[in-house]
Amino acid sequence: MKIFKIFKKRKKLVTHNGSFHSDDIFATATLLLMLEKHGERAKIIRTRDPKIIETGDYIYDIGGSYDADKNFFDHHQIGGAGKRENGIEYSSFGLVWKKFGAEICGSKEVADEIENKLVVPVDANDNGIDLFDLKSEVSPYTIYQFFLSFKPSWKDVSDQKLLENFKKAVKIAKDLLKREIKTAQDFVEGERSIKICYENSEDKRLVILDRKYRWEKVLSDYKEPQFAVFPRFADGVWGAESVFVELPSFERRKYLPKAWAGLRDEELQKVTGVKDAVFCHRGLFMVVAKSKEGAIKLAKLALEAN
Repeated sequence: MKIFKIFKKRKKLVTHNGSFHSDDIFATATLLLMLEKHGERAKIIRTRDPKIIETGDYIYDIGGSYDADKNFFDHHQIGGAGKRENGIEYSSFGLVWKKFGAEICGSKEVADEIENKLVVPVDANDNGIDLFDLKSEVSPYTIYQFFLSFKPSWKDVSDQKLLENFKKAVKIAKDLLKREIKTAQDFVEGERSIKICYENSEDKRLVILDRKYRWEKVLSDYKEPQFAVFPRFADGVWGAESVFVELPSFERRKYLPKAWAGLRDEELQKVTGVKDAVFCHRGLFMVVAKSKEGAIKLAKLALEAN
C-alpha cells in the first residue's frame, strides 16, 4: 500500500534584496514563527522586482503600502504606516508584530512585553530615532549594531553573500524571539506570584519571595518595598536585595550598612551576627546567606540601620 504525503504549498515571504536591517530581519523571524505555529512552510524571497513582489503571501519592508488584512507591511510610503501613542513610528517589524504578536505569544499581555522590550527599540532605530542620552563618548552596543555585523564588507560583498548572511541573521533573530517569548511568558506568570507575596507581607518594606522571579519592576511599582528576599540559585543560598527607585535607573531605595561592604563569610558573620552570612556586594545593594532565615535577618538589620 502506497502512502502519499500531501505537502502544503510554501508561503512566500517577500522583502527587499540588497542591504538588510534589524527590522526586516525580525519581521522575517516573526512571520516564520507564526507560520510554524500553523504547520506552514515558508520561502523567503528577497527582490525589488514588482512582478515578483505582487506574488507574495506576506510582503514587508517593500511594496509601498500598509494593509494588515492583505498582509502588506511596508512603512516607506509617504506618510508612513502610523505611529504609537509614544510617538515612535512603526517599521516592518512593528507592523508584523502588531498583527501576529499576540497569536505567537499566546496572549496580548506577553506580546506587549516583547513590544516594549524589543519591537519598539528596533522600530525607533529604523526610523532614525535616537533613544540614548549619551554621557560619554562610549555608546551602547545595540541589537541593530549586532545585525549590522552580518553585512558583508566591501571585500566580500555579493548578492549571494547578502542572502546567506541575511538567512543567518534571521535564524539568530528567530531563536532570540523564541527565548524572549519564553522569558516574557514566565515573567507574566511570575508577576502574579510576586503580587501575592507582596500582599501577604506583614511588613511591606520587606517582601519574601518563594522563587527567583523577575521581581525588579513589579516591586518598584509599589511604594513600600525596600528589600526583596529570594532563593538565588539551585545551590540553596538566599539573597536580600534592595528594590530599585525606578527602572531603568540603578539607584536603590535603601542601601545596606556601609560596614558590610565587600565582606565575606566570617568577617560578614562577625559584623552582622548572622551565622550563615556569605557575602555582601561592595555596592551595598545585595547580601547573601546560606538560608532563608539568614537572608531575612540581614534584610531586617538593614531596614533598621540608618
